[in-house]
Amino acid sequence: MKKLILSAAILLGGLSMQAENTVLTTTTVNSVKYQDDYKEVDAVPAAIKKSLDDAYPGVKLEKAFVNSNKEYKIEITVRGEKSIVYTDATGNILKK
Repeated sequence: MKKLILSAAILLGGLSMQAENTVLTTTTVNSVKYQDDYKEVDAVPAAIKKSLDDAYPGVKLEKAFVNSNKEYKIEITVRGEKSIVYTDATGNILKK
């Protein structure tokens, strides 16, 4: 009988030790969008068109934007893939 009571006490004690507080962690992501000063333009210089044709055969210009430093942000499509290219006024492709 002692063994039965002792076994029951150990079993119930073991179950109560399994109870544990759960710790909830929440992560927040703060994103900041940088507003650049590019303004949309209708046409780009011929030098830019030529350099894009040389760099990306079959390129199609979708939209073009220019900033105060005469740097162009050009949305292009090459073989169905959209991309953004940055150039200067002379057609040199910039890395950003």
